[in-house]
Amino acid sequence: MDNEMAKANVLLESLPYIRQFYGQTLVIKYGGHAMRDEQLQKQFALNVVLLKYIGLNPVIVHGGGPQIGQMLSQLGISSEFKEGLRVTDQATMDVVEMVLVGRVNKNIVNLINQHGGSAVGLSGKDGGLIQARKMEMVVSKKDAPPEIIDLGRVGEVVRIRTEVIKALDRDRFIPIIAPVGVDEDGETYNINADSVAGAVAVALGAKRLILLTDVAGVLAASGDLLSTLTRREVLEAIENGTVQGGMIPKLKCCVQAVEGGVEKAHIIDGRQENSLLLELFTQAGIGTEIVS
Repeated sequence: MDNEMAKANVLLESLPYIRQFYGQTLVIKYGGHAMRDEQLQKQFALNVVLLKYIGLNPVIVHGGGPQIGQMLSQLGISSEFKEGLRVTDQATMDVVEMVLVGRVNKNIVNLINQHGGSAVGLSGKDGGLIQARKMEMVVSKKDAPPEIIDLGRVGEVVRIRTEVIKALDRDRFIPIIAPVGVDEDGETYNINADSVAGAVAVALGAKRLILLTDVAGVLAASGDLLSTLTRREVLEAIENGTVQGGMIPKLKCCVQAVEGGVEKAHIIDGRQENSLLLELFTQAGIGTEIVS
């Protein structure tokens, strides 16, 4: 009986949060270990289906870097990275689109549908969902002119056409979006999934942006988890070197989202089972939230 009472208390604790999020849109970037571990895949699918059934509108944007790298290796196509981004020539772009849209996206759709949801897969080409342009990367050099880096078919988001996503939401479907965009000339681009998730969140007026990662969240120099950061504190942490490497673009994405009207952005540990529910429906949460 004590165990059953504990379960009832958990439900009561979550009630204010369910009421707060009812009818609201959540954009979730799905990637990292959570996409590769079978148990975590199942838990993620169940979490997303539960969110939909209790009245929230989850929108999923997924990555797929390891899967792309594996396929490129099998095909004998070498990968080159500059400033953390994969240089994407035409051959690589063909593989990126094949893997992200043809394999990874459909696997996630199937996973959620198997666990009671109704998911629909989209790429940025569908309905002109992700309108993009070629990314121009300029890297500042100390005591030297800035270096212009050509990343090939790597793009950045110009605009998100939300009509398709909203139509799916109205009909109780869960949109699953592959981060492939298209420009006005019909050229296809590989786009960073975190950036796409942030842009989708802003365009939809989402209440929350959630990035699943392979770390506990943003850590202080002492190694302690920073549970809440303001926009100003994020910029200071980047400037003073408290955060480094791959966490920097994720934080910048979160800052841009809250600047664009998203109430809060979250960086959470996708290796933790039920991480979405723990972050959204418990007082303590499990990751780092970024607020305006």
